[in-house]
Amino acid sequence: MIGRYAFSIVVGSVITLSLIFVMHLLIEHAEDAISKEGTKHVLDFVRIKRNESLNTEDFTPEKPPKPPEVPPEVPPQDTDVVDPNAPTIAIPAPEVSANVDIGGPGGMNIAEGDYLPIVRVAPVYPARALSRGVEGYVDMSFTVTTTGTVRDPVVTFSTSSLFERAATRAVLKFKYKPRVVDGVPVDVPNVTTRIRFELEE
Repeated sequence: MIGRYAFSIVVGSVITLSLIFVMHLLIEHAEDAISKEGTKHVLDFVRIKRNESLNTEDFTPEKPPKPPEVPPEVPPQDTDVVDPNAPTIAIPAPEVSANVDIGGPGGMNIAEGDYLPIVRVAPVYPARALSRGVEGYVDMSFTVTTTGTVRDPVVTFSTSSLFERAATRAVLKFKYKPRVVDGVPVDVPNVTTRIRFELEE
């Protein structure tokens, strides 16, 4: 243990003396290095001018194509010359006698015959049935009134209750030519129809 301490002290002393000697040499030769004139190196930068000559030739645009030749003027046409002093012919207006009395309620011309459909409104596909991909139909019964409207719609059969409300709303928008008996429009009860609900492929 003592031998290690002695060895460390010797080595440390040698290193310390060596550093002192080196520092002495540096200090001694420092004055000589400052007093001596060193070789100076000069860097010379040479700039080369860019070739900035531009081609300044005038570029003449191409001439636009000539417009099509103007068609020759059409000579004025001779128009009929009306002589203001020419004799005039008096033509009396024709007399029209027609029966403008239109029979039926509301001024409608109603002929004898059975009721006929005029307007059939397509139903709105219910959102719940559409989201489920359900198809079907609804059988309806109603009365056609004397004015051609629908009254008292009743569902007689339906494949799904999802379609009943939409079918009823559609039927109420139907329009008919009313049934006429002896020149008088009458109600037509128990008119049936089928409203189909089908998805397009």
